[in-house]
Amino acid sequence: MAVWAIGDVQGCHPELVRLLEQLRFDAARDRLWFCGDLVNRGGHSLEVLRLVYGLGERAVVTLGNHDLSLLAVAQRDEAAQARVNPELRSVLFAPDREPLLHWLRTRRLLHHDPQLGYTLVHAGFAPRWNLRQAQRVASEIERALRGPEHPRLLGRLFGNRPAAWHPGLKGLDRLRAGINVLTRMRFVDARGRIDFDAKGAPGSQPAGLYPWFEVPGMAHRGTRIVFGHWSSLGRFAGMGVYGLDSGCVWGGRLTAMRLDSDEPEFASVAAESSRRRDPRGEE
Repeated sequence: MAVWAIGDVQGCHPELVRLLEQLRFDAARDRLWFCGDLVNRGGHSLEVLRLVYGLGERAVVTLGNHDLSLLAVAQRDEAAQARVNPELRSVLFAPDREPLLHWLRTRRLLHHDPQLGYTLVHAGFAPRWNLRQAQRVASEIERALRGPEHPRLLGRLFGNRPAAWHPGLKGLDRLRAGINVLTRMRFVDARGRIDFDAKGAPGSQPAGLYPWFEVPGMAHRGTRIVFGHWSSLGRFAGMGVYGLDSGCVWGGRLTAMRLDSDEPEFASVAAESSRRRDPRGEE
């Protein structure tokens, strides 16, 4: 058995198929962890959803901001859904829309495997979070997304406030702050406040900002964190974190990391030649 984590797919179905062939993935034996952002911009989001959905319990998925955005659009009226880009429309008006969207809505925000010693999340941890705190926040959001009030949450899902997590937050502000950390964060200040405009590689950020995993005095994690979301960071390994978004949708690569080996092993495939190389506005 092999366990592989895969970075942001974002509708890059041909590359995902090639990567699984390279990994010699056996659905009867192996497991896959997906860092989130299965959909949007790659041209084949419906095919990606169908592939991963078909893997059943062999696939672990954490939700990314693009996945949540698709779920939010699905709550709007049909005329509004028809105005989104053709790729997302292919999902929203597919004959198997309902099982696919229900499945997506019930995925995790965080997955931890104590035996492997890895934790999967789309964007990262707030600087002051340890594993238990991160799990608690993720579980609150998961319950809300799976509960009867999920349309209300999805309707007010996104917004840059609150920009930092605080344990005293309540209601939708608390859920939105948790979502911002878990699915949208890259750079933060020393107090954990997210800068939503800084999206470049480390070193490009304004003074006073840090990559979320380099904030001075951050909490001890007690786990190795696998994440995506940050294509300009590229494949990254250090400080107990592993970034796997290598920008396939922008003409980079689709990357996987083996989790059950003594040392992490990496594999990747190049993006299709038609992908445009422009990582601007990757949010």
